[in-house]
Amino acid sequence: MKLTSVNCGLSREVAWHGRSGTTSIYKEPVGGRVALRRLNLDGDRQVDLTVHGGKDKAVYCYPIEHYEYWRAELPGRPDLPMGVFGANFTIEGFTEGTVHIGDRFSIGSAEVVVTQPRLPCYKLGIRFESDDMAKRFLKSGRTGFYVAFIREGEVGADDDVVSLNHDSEPVSVSAITQLYVKKTYGRDDIRLARQALRAKVLPESWKEYFEEKLHRLIA
Repeated sequence: MKLTSVNCGLSREVAWHGRSGTTSIYKEPVGGRVALRRLNLDGDRQVDLTVHGGKDKAVYCYPIEHYEYWRAELPGRPDLPMGVFGANFTIEGFTEGTVHIGDRFSIGSAEVVVTQPRLPCYKLGIRFESDDMAKRFLKSGRTGFYVAFIREGEVGADDDVVSLNHDSEPVSVSAITQLYVKKTYGRDDIRLARQALRAKVLPESWKEYFEEKLHRLIA
């Protein structure tokens, strides 16, 4: 498993449908070693800290394996540079189906833990100039995932990503996303949602969502 590129970006003003706003979704690869801090990477910013960044979402990771899918889905954009989906880390060798909430990895001299899937917002549509891009992104299941820092350190392109441990009751990132989008739960879904609630690093906002959904379905 490998870190293919480290991508950072600062906020910029953009116009969309006649309205202006600020976004930091425009990430570009950076060279050399980059310091990973508690809340983000040096040289990177998030505009809306209520939905991006913070201790549970210090770094957004996106598998390079998904790029071929999006080249086919977006024929008008054959050139998809690293960071185009807003990710800080472009990774190789593992995807949402093989990564679990609570998985820990070392990258360079830093250590991180997987916390949650990415839920795309309308700014992904601004990046791709497409009103339905966020919906397509979520429906594809190719969402990428967030990691929180455990140990600060420096990272750089071509660093190995080394697995350190898995949760004792693993729930994959893709399973969490599927539970989020499903309108009704079967027996296996209920079991998996309860298992997800036991994941220590799953943020409280996700746990509250699943608790409310289970209450509605079971009550």
